[in-house]
Parts: sequence; structure tokens; C-alpha cells
Amino acid sequence: MIFGLIVEFGCGALCIVMGLLIWLKQKVSLVHDYHSRNVKKEDLPAYCKLLGIGLVVIGAGVCLMGLFNLLESGLWWLPMVLGFAAGFVIMNRAQKRYNGSWFS
Repeated sequence: MIFGLIVEFGCGALCIVMGLLIWLKQKVSLVHDYHSRNVKKEDLPAYCKLLGIGLVVIGAGVCLMGLFNLLESGLWWLPMVLGFAAGFVIMNRAQKRYNGSWFS
């Protein structure tokens, strides 16, 4: 149980840190180049902001999953699913708006 908690918090923290680096430091190099190939230079701050926020939301959902799992709640999966869905919607919006699609 403790090992699972460490893994869940570790993965969540990694997503949060990467999201903050993309969002606040605009490290678009952390994203595959084909995800940001068609993003214009003037749109880069807004693109990085949305991608970073989406990744932070996913990481927070994974961390909350670990907390729910620690509390032995039967709903341990709920924060992960909600966090992933919300983060994916935010990231998808950024990809469609600024890059055209996911793999263009």
C-alpha cells in the first residue's frame, strides 16, 4: 500500500512539475515537436499555458487518487478519471486551437 502511494504521488508530482515548467517557463521543448510544429510564435505563451494547466490538472488527479487510496475509499479511481478527463479536454482545446490537430 505504501509503495503504491509513493508511485501515485511520484507520478502525480512529475506531471505537476512538468506542467508548471511548460506553463510558467514556456518549455515547449518538453512536448514532442509534432505537437507544437504549427504553433505561431505569438501564440506560444497561450499554447504553453493551456498545455501546462492541463498537465497540472492530470497530475493533481493522480495525487488525489493516491490520497483516496490511502484513505481506503472505494472511490479511489474517481479523482484520477475526473482529473484526466478535465486535463485532456484542456490540452485538446490547446492542440485544436493553436496546432490544428494532435499530430499535424
